[in-house]
Amino acid sequence: MASKTLTEILLVDFRWIVVVLFLLPVSFLYNLFYSVRSKIIFKLHSAPRSHDAKVAGIQKQVRKWKESGGKTKMCTARPGWQTMSFRKPMYKKTSYQINCNLVDVLDVDTKRKVVRVEPLVSMGQLSETLAPLGWTIPIVPELDDLTVGGLVMGTGVESSSHIYGLFQHICLSYELVLADGSVVKCSENENSDLFYAVPWSYGTLGLLTAVEIMIIPATKYIRLHYEPVAGLQNVVDKFESACRDTKKNKYVEGLLYTLDEAVIMTGEMVEDSEVEPDKVNDISKWYKPWFFVHVRDILKKREKTYEYDIVPFGNNIIFRYLFGWLLPVKVSLLKLTQTETVKKLYENNHIIQDLLVPTSTMKKCCEEFDRLVNVYPVWLCPFLLPNNPGMLQPAKGMTSDLYVDIGVYGVPKGRRFQPVETTRAVEDLVEQSKGFQMLYADTYRTREEFRRMFDHGLYDKMRKKYNCEGAFPEVYDKVNKNVRD
Repeated sequence: MASKTLTEILLVDFRWIVVVLFLLPVSFLYNLFYSVRSKIIFKLHSAPRSHDAKVAGIQKQVRKWKESGGKTKMCTARPGWQTMSFRKPMYKKTSYQINCNLVDVLDVDTKRKVVRVEPLVSMGQLSETLAPLGWTIPIVPELDDLTVGGLVMGTGVESSSHIYGLFQHICLSYELVLADGSVVKCSENENSDLFYAVPWSYGTLGLLTAVEIMIIPATKYIRLHYEPVAGLQNVVDKFESACRDTKKNKYVEGLLYTLDEAVIMTGEMVEDSEVEPDKVNDISKWYKPWFFVHVRDILKKREKTYEYDIVPFGNNIIFRYLFGWLLPVKVSLLKLTQTETVKKLYENNHIIQDLLVPTSTMKKCCEEFDRLVNVYPVWLCPFLLPNNPGMLQPAKGMTSDLYVDIGVYGVPKGRRFQPVETTRAVEDLVEQSKGFQMLYADTYRTREEFRRMFDHGLYDKMRKKYNCEGAFPEVYDKVNKNVRD
């Protein structure tokens, strides 16, 4: 075997050095630059004026593609390393790439309770814009780098989703450039068939250029209640009960630390006058322990638990004081500096999946995931799935149904873990449970199996209606494992 170069040794054996000394500072400076830029653009109200020109530029590119004969299918020119998927999309190499530099918040209308944004606006950027105004969007997926476009074309869920549904359900309208270069707006009352088909379509019906999202008043504090629960059936019962009480519990989520131990968390917004000063816990401070560690301490477990991360000492108190203010490192930069060796290590020894199943199957799924992968902690996040047209629909005959996102992220401890076989077994279980798989993660479904899991009825009609078949790839051709590196 050939000896490793110094660069390979640093990027593989001592990756934490690269992360701490290079990627953390670069992430901080990158975020600082775009934060300042975003505030200036919003303050000057220049984004709405430039938006139409940017959309016209996209239309021009699409028409140029059409005039050239449209021999290859279109996709955005956004580099694969900037996406939140663990893998880089290979289809971009053979596609006609359209530059869509749409990164600004366009308008905040507090009378209509609506914010209008371009698709590359991130959750961090949106929160920084709305919070000083006293507003927030009802569902705020917790990773700051997640973009509105990714959450619309893919999906997003958070602890308020048992009331509001998935991210798509708080979106009021979409603006797209279609395959013929025209611009169309769709909502529940205008081009509603397209409106319901856009979520989960991964840019295969048109190029998203703007989104209107509902906003709600926000307070500075949330009162959070932690309840340790023992016994899996008790965990399921408590979780479902908390979700059903939407009047009291505006936020619900759980962390499962073993198959029989969990902490169920419920929360509500409170005014400053209701806050007990001695109970304030600013979990966002750089010197605070990671949240899952903070919650785990509530269980008062006696045995030692070991975690393995890119920065293995990241939760060390000294590291948090010295470098915590630089966290988190940008996922995109981790991908950009990822070597083939590191990629293979992750692929063969790591699992990242969000599995959306009815809460009626939650106990069985948790038991099976424990047997198949044995990864903890497991994130439990509820969401309401209304019976709307589109890719995702509740069981037949249901007007809506309560689902749970079972988030499994980490190194499987089971001796039988095999990336392909185990992931396929997990996917089979999800399909049998009438559930769905988040598509940012690896999916090994065949085309036929994929179409069984996701309802393509409306999607296929829209593909035909808007002449997408020769212009954009199908969803499956953008998300299956074979087209991701």
